[in-house]
Amino acid sequence: MSTIDLDALRKARAEYPGKITEILANRKRRELLRGDGKLFIVAADHPARGALGVGKDDMAMADRNVLLERLALALSRPGVDGVLGTPDIIEDLALLGLLDDKIVVGSMNRGGLKGASFEMDDRYTAYDVEGIVEAGLDFAKNLVRINLKDPGSVDTLEATALAVSEAVDAQLPIMLEPFMSEWVDGKIVNDLSPDAVILSIAIASGLGNSSAYSWLKLPVVPEMERVMASTTLPTLLLGGDPNGDAEETFASWEAALALPGVRGLVVGRSLLYPADGDVASAIDTAAALVHGS
Repeated sequence: MSTIDLDALRKARAEYPGKITEILANRKRRELLRGDGKLFIVAADHPARGALGVGKDDMAMADRNVLLERLALALSRPGVDGVLGTPDIIEDLALLGLLDDKIVVGSMNRGGLKGASFEMDDRYTAYDVEGIVEAGLDFAKNLVRINLKDPGSVDTLEATALAVSEAVDAQLPIMLEPFMSEWVDGKIVNDLSPDAVILSIAIASGLGNSSAYSWLKLPVVPEMERVMASTTLPTLLLGGDPNGDAEETFASWEAALALPGVRGLVVGRSLLYPADGDVASAIDTAAALVHGS
């Protein structure tokens, strides 16, 4: 693991908070797509939704020093194009000098806390489009969980439509992560059947005044050919919580990455906290799948 100076980071936050704005304003930026036109983004927006667990460890992501060290290592590896996070994560990484020449994605709606009675209420509590633009970030991301039995889902859809319209006005790419979801035994469960994913795509794709800047962030499910045939929007694949055999997971990603319209991966926990503990190897394997060996 790389070593980060957490004391210096804490000192800067306490004594020089304006430094964050300065660093973000002056960071070296890059084109969204370059070279092979593919993207590999490391995701780290889970904690702000109260989702600290990885596998069977419910507090795996609780230690911020460990998380930042793993993110620093991931961002140092060839083929990693950027990072997705809430303001606290993004600003820690900025203060650590890790965002130059990276695509930085701001996570927007973290209000549906994991395990809460209001978990389906995915209201916008982190970045908004104006904040993302002011911070000089490159991409926006939101979660669009749709529960057909919950009238509150229409509030999420309306707020997301407004965010998409604002992103279009700002010419800011925005990544929509849609799911058909429902309550099962007191927990929110996402329907990962091909038909449900296709339905979620149809709903999310029509949000806002224009889809010109809309991207999709989709799970890898069976019949991905049929899933990808349902959209023309550029799509990134999500990794989700690690479970099962790592080689099988990588094989499923590889097959999906070959489909038309798929532009890369957005993966967090399964690579930052791999079962064998080898973060560099997990990151390098995924990068090779996206960009080639």
